[in-house]
Formats: sequence, structure tokens, C-alpha cells
Amino acid sequence: MSASLFAGARTLLYKEVLRFWKVSFQTVAAPVLTAVLYLLIFGHVLEDHVQVYPGVGYTSFLIPGLVMMSVLQNAFANSSSSLIQSKITGNLVFLLVTPLSHWAWFAAYVGASVIRGLAVGLGVLLVTVWFAPPAFVAPWWIVVFAALGAGLMGCLGLIAGLWAEKFDQLAAFQNFIIMPMTFLSGVFYSVHSLPAAWQAVSHLNPFFYMIDGFRHGFFGVGDVSPWLSLGVVSVSFLVVSAVALRLLATGYKLRS
Repeated sequence: MSASLFAGARTLLYKEVLRFWKVSFQTVAAPVLTAVLYLLIFGHVLEDHVQVYPGVGYTSFLIPGLVMMSVLQNAFANSSSSLIQSKITGNLVFLLVTPLSHWAWFAAYVGASVIRGLAVGLGVLLVTVWFAPPAFVAPWWIVVFAALGAGLMGCLGLIAGLWAEKFDQLAAFQNFIIMPMTFLSGVFYSVHSLPAAWQAVSHLNPFFYMIDGFRHGFFGVGDVSPWLSLGVVSVSFLVVSAVALRLLATGYKLRS
């Protein structure tokens, strides 16, 4: 039985990966272009005026933030869009009649989100590296935070996709929660440049720790300790995963 369930989860994962890869011009290439445009605009304007870390130009500082932002946003978009599309088109019923457990659903949807997020992030890195070759001081941190961040956002997308009943609700979730938390996480700036009150607010944002820990892997410096960032991101991932698994186990808005 366990072998058949594993095969089913693997098949669902393949289906989810194939879903976004068949339209990779939209799901992978377009986000890469968006990140490059951000780099061209902000890097050109601020390169000679801002230096966040000693010896690190603003363009070099910006690249890891854009890479991680792309990873997070696309991991969220993958699981959330897949579920809401299945709900609206009605093909979700074909999954509901299978013997797949909630663990299999979770592994497939989150796994596909991680793959898409990392694919887009790698694409952004390969394109932007020509503007300012990065120094990979601690590559292990890069891998850990990219994978954990993508997994966390895949879980959040799963929750949003389960909760939303139409595209408007999903767009509201993304525009009023995901986007603000992403842009206020230090992608384009260091939180040390903010007033004390806003620094305190930034430290309550788990996205800040994902960005800062990821950036630490490139430069060996950050606004907080990478171990603190790892702890916050790991706990956040476990909490969000537990919520997503609970919703899947109860069939929340799936069987109604």
C-alpha cells in the first residue's frame, strides 16, 4: 500500500511540475525578466549613492534580494494557482477520488512549488550575475534558505489555494499579505537604514529572515545572525506546514 501511495504522490508531483513547465515562458521566463528590470532600474539609480556593506556595491547587494524574492513569490504562486484553477475548472474531483493521503497531496504541491521557485531563482541568478559577479562566501546558507523559503511559501500558497474560492480572493491574499511582506523584508535596502521603530517592525516579518539569511551566504554579513534567521524560518515553516496538513486532512473547502 505504501509503495502505491508513494507512486501516486510521485505522479501528482510530476503532474504539478509539468503544469508550470508547459508554460515556462510565462511561469519562469517572465519572472526572470521582471527581476532584471528591477535590477536595471534600482541598480542604475542607486549604485553610486548607496553602499550597504563595506566593499559591497549596491548592485551586488541587490542581486541576492531579487533572487530570493523571485523564489518566494513563484513558490507561493505555484501551489495557490494550481489549487484555485482546479477548484474553478472542476477537475479537483479527479484527485479527490484517488486514495492519496493528505501527506501525498502536501508533498506533491509543496515539492512542485519548491522546484518552480528554485528554477526561477536560478534563472534570475544566471542572468543578473553578468551585472555584478557575486562572491559565494557561505554557499551552504544560500541552499538552506532558498529551499526552506520556497517550502514555506509553497505551504502558504497551499493554504491560500484551499481558502480561496475565486481568483479575487487569491489576488487579495497575494496583494495585501504576500507582496507587502516581501517588499518590506529588506530586498532593496538594509533594515539598519530604517528608523528604530520600523526596524522593530521589520524584525517581526519572517520574510526578512529569509532574505537576510540568504544574502548572508553571498557576503558573509547580514543584519542579524544567520542562526537566528534559520531558527525563525524553520519554526515558521513547521507551523505553516502543520496548518496546511491539518486543512488537507480535514478536506477544508475541498469536498464542499
